[in-house]
Amino acid sequence: MLAKVFSGAVLGLDGIIITIEVDIASRALPTMQIVGLADKAVEEARERVRSAINNSGLEFPTHRITVNLAPADLPKEGALYDLPIAVGLLLANGSLKCETNDALFLGELSLDGQLRSTPGVLPIALLAAEKGFKKIFVPATNAKEAAIVNNISVFPIESLKDLVNHLLERKEIKPIAKEKLDFSVEENFEFDFADIRGQELARRALEIAAAGGHNVLMLGAPGSGKTLLARSFPSILPELSEQEAIEATKIYSISNLLPNENPFIKKRPFRSPHHTTSHIGLIGGGTHPKPGEISLAHRGVLFLDEIAEFPRHVLEALRQPLEDGFVTVSRAAGTSCFPAKFTLLAASNPCPCGSFGDLKKKCVCTSHQISTYKKRLSGPFLDRIDLHVYCATIPAEKLTDLKPGENSFAIRARVQKAREKQSARFKNAGIICNAELCARTIKTYCPLDEETTQMLQKAIAALNLSGRSFHRIIKVARTIADLAESENILKIHVQEALQYRQKEEN
Repeated sequence: MLAKVFSGAVLGLDGIIITIEVDIASRALPTMQIVGLADKAVEEARERVRSAINNSGLEFPTHRITVNLAPADLPKEGALYDLPIAVGLLLANGSLKCETNDALFLGELSLDGQLRSTPGVLPIALLAAEKGFKKIFVPATNAKEAAIVNNISVFPIESLKDLVNHLLERKEIKPIAKEKLDFSVEENFEFDFADIRGQELARRALEIAAAGGHNVLMLGAPGSGKTLLARSFPSILPELSEQEAIEATKIYSISNLLPNENPFIKKRPFRSPHHTTSHIGLIGGGTHPKPGEISLAHRGVLFLDEIAEFPRHVLEALRQPLEDGFVTVSRAAGTSCFPAKFTLLAASNPCPCGSFGDLKKKCVCTSHQISTYKKRLSGPFLDRIDLHVYCATIPAEKLTDLKPGENSFAIRARVQKAREKQSARFKNAGIICNAELCARTIKTYCPLDEETTQMLQKAIAALNLSGRSFHRIIKVARTIADLAESENILKIHVQEALQYRQKEEN
């Protein structure tokens, strides 16, 4: 007898429907074979499903069983097919008699028939709703994750026996209530801008970066507060929109990094990989491509502390994602495209000893050492950073000043207001913040008057700036204007944006 059950797989960041076909032959030696480019974890489902069915008090077929995972040319990996294979077997041998064409099943089975947590539930649930499925049966630990999807009933399953009783209408499992997402920013941040002493220029640069999604590089001596500024940065970031939250949650879902008790990304991600992180760890990849740190920082912040200590080839791999907002990973098993629209926040010493350019400490590095250290960051990479800030050593009188500075709550209010202006401005352009503007949209949304244009032309010639720098100056000026609640970009806004650019050497 032949039975069909529907499940799903994750390809890159999106789901794909998998049809589980189970055929039980009446005349053949008892065996079970799984076909359809299954990896080792899928092949081992034979023993997990056999034990789960037997230990749930159900009958496992004693005939030749063929399980086909279609489409057959798509590699299948993971243990999420355990549950649909078990349901298909029970339908094929007559233990279950019910209609399952409007339902989708996924989950890993333990040997006693209990369901274990499974990665990638959210993208599969989104696809199921899009394809018109009415029900989705998932492990109870993943039910909240799928419950944010509209137009589909999510059934939390504790065990295979409970699912069978539900399908046979012996004991109903009620669908989980829909989750309402609340993205209001909580006040329990570990670091606050009120605790930062001095560094007024860096504070201003980070406010601009948060408001427009711009990249920042902080150069300065050890102990000048670069890391504290970076750790305080999340406290001034704007709230996530529902679309941004779903994008981020999908990435963490397929990476199996969602906490079970609260399986949603409600705050902008803040990723801080160590400088020994590999190329694959940062960009993504592997035999079966998985998201890297830049994708885990999607719609949030990627903080690279001591950026000059990262291997050069790793940093150079960031150039394309910084420009395009996504990364394409090609491997023998297939090609995957992962989103990577993040704010790069980097910190570095200006030289090996850290005192180059400091007015109070003498640099002990040779000119060759300083030149070699600077060359660890290439010109094309630095050109993609909007805001360059030097953090000088903080004077003793400011360090001992007990008067708190402006707190993160006040700064975040301005940032949020600026982001709301951008959302209204770009609502029909598919853009979320000023940093996502391209050369074409800059002409539409960032017009300059004649006087400002002439001043900018002179500055570009004097600083020897590239065309990319020209566009980034305008985008930063647009954000400064938004913070100042100005509809037009004024000369003063462009002048402030210019001071954050690094002069390019001939």
